[in-house]
Amino acid sequence: MTGIYLSDAFATHKVEAMVKLLGLDPLDPEQWDFLQSETTQDLQAAPGSGKTTLIGLKLALMADAWTSVTCGVCVLSHTNTAKNEITDRVASLAAGRNLLRYPHFIGTIQSFVHTFLALPAVRDKGVEVRSVDDATFETAAIRLLQHPDYSKLRSYVERQRDGTGIVTGATFTYRDGELVVTGATRQPPFRAETDSGKQLSHLKRTLARRGVFRYQDMYAIAQQYLADRPGIVPAVATRFPFVLLDEMQDTSATQHELLDLLFASSPTVVQRVGDTNQGIYSDADAVSGRPASAFPLSGAAELPVSRRFGPQIAAVASRLAVRRPQQVHGAGPDGQVAVLLFDEVTATDVVPTFERMAAATIPEDVLHRRPPRVLGARQAPGTSDAYPQSISCYVPGYSPPGRQAAHRTLIDAARAAGTQWRSGADSQAAATELWNALRASYTPVTGEGLPALGRLERSGATPGGRVRNLLRDLLVNGAVLDEASWGMLTEELTVQVQLLADRPLRTVGLEFTAATKAAAAACDVSKSSAAVPVVRAVPGTIQSAKGETHAATLILECLEKNGRKFDVTEAIRMVLEKSDPQRELKSVQAAVQLVFVGATRPTHLLVLAAHRDRGKHHAEAMINEGWDVRDLTEH
Repeated sequence: MTGIYLSDAFATHKVEAMVKLLGLDPLDPEQWDFLQSETTQDLQAAPGSGKTTLIGLKLALMADAWTSVTCGVCVLSHTNTAKNEITDRVASLAAGRNLLRYPHFIGTIQSFVHTFLALPAVRDKGVEVRSVDDATFETAAIRLLQHPDYSKLRSYVERQRDGTGIVTGATFTYRDGELVVTGATRQPPFRAETDSGKQLSHLKRTLARRGVFRYQDMYAIAQQYLADRPGIVPAVATRFPFVLLDEMQDTSATQHELLDLLFASSPTVVQRVGDTNQGIYSDADAVSGRPASAFPLSGAAELPVSRRFGPQIAAVASRLAVRRPQQVHGAGPDGQVAVLLFDEVTATDVVPTFERMAAATIPEDVLHRRPPRVLGARQAPGTSDAYPQSISCYVPGYSPPGRQAAHRTLIDAARAAGTQWRSGADSQAAATELWNALRASYTPVTGEGLPALGRLERSGATPGGRVRNLLRDLLVNGAVLDEASWGMLTEELTVQVQLLADRPLRTVGLEFTAATKAAAAACDVSKSSAAVPVVRAVPGTIQSAKGETHAATLILECLEKNGRKFDVTEAIRMVLEKSDPQRELKSVQAAVQLVFVGATRPTHLLVLAAHRDRGKHHAEAMINEGWDVRDLTEH
């Protein structure tokens, strides 16, 4: 890269000086090799191997030696969290801050495609972009569907189970030189030349002219833009002679195709970093039969040493490496693996037991610095009768932080929001969450849905005011209502919502479901306050914890998506039997791959929760592995 940066950018003395300046541990030979590499290559990095630190170090050295004022470094990741972590690292040095401005670019692949390809393409057509967001598109699509122009499409959708997904998932795909309308995860159930197909295409293109798009649309628009204007490809490649791709295992086939179009035939150096065994996101392109990116390529460099955890957790991780055999070497703190066996009665004791274990075995300052986490593959139960299915089976009233809870029934939403209301954490958020669930339960047959909570009238003499009062009753008493009381409340609620909407309503999810013993106990926050540990564990999905590091991690057994197997049970079996992951069913591989991601988060304590009926016959083998096995049904 003559003339782009100084030739001694990665000289040994400069690397050692930067390592000392940043207060980093001495580098392994494998880290040295990647750091000083100036050619296109892949790097397969084990969890906790210091991948992000290494990327930050390399970028700091490049920033310190960069000389070009028109060409820059392009750093791409998949999430804003990962992008922000890289940005924070390079911004800690004066020289590194140069990478935060022109001609450099650090961002997500989505933002890169927006900035350099899709948004210029849309504006070139005279369209003002109002939104690139799936949720916003869904709302706009449902609203537009009510227009008389889409009567046949609306009629078809209303006859289908979950039919609105056909409309809300309408996505552009670049095919044979043009943008065609497909589904987000599957093809529409009718041909494009039918009346419904034509109306779906018209609806999608109408929203596009209004500047409302789905995220996936932007990749198709970018592909068309590159095909129509081939001169853009060399221009982008010249602008970015060095590209670093983080979390490469999560790159979709469409993203990979775009990046190949831009850089594969150019002199640009492309270095891809990731861990193929942590590739947990399904590729929507698999629907069209296109394979996702092959990563890592044969001969890739590897970082096998994890400084996050010690040998015991590393041994579990190594046996759960599904996509690629990987012997992880644990060089971190000596840790412990434990298993909690439970039944339907003791499921809600799992999280409190885990919190007590963490408090008893991990220094308090470590717990405060890296709070414990409770992780599961599924947020809410499905339609199966199998148990347990999701995080909510262990944590009654659970809803994802910052997101509206997905409840099957209104009473479930009332119990969850009521728990939040009584905790005093955010009463307005609790009321809003419940109102949104109520809006989903009462849907006008035609026209717009119910107004936002803030637009309801407050006077008790109006339908809006009466609905507000009933909403408060739900928050205060929803958790303790019996079936008869619930029926009377929902009857009155239906009358008032009908008056508020002033149009026919569809109702769903108003049936009464019995609260579990644990749910009732969870409503009284004060009862257990004396036993609350110093640091509480935060529940969430395994997917949401990707890239995090915890002092202790609990993996909750959940039903895999096909509804036939349980993820933690399968993971435990694979570890103890030392089975070949490649010989397992695809459904088992997918479930265990998620467990791998969760199991490689903790530094000190990894706890697996398994139903006693499925886990007890493994107890002796687990104890022989040195695991701490506790049967909650016996205590």
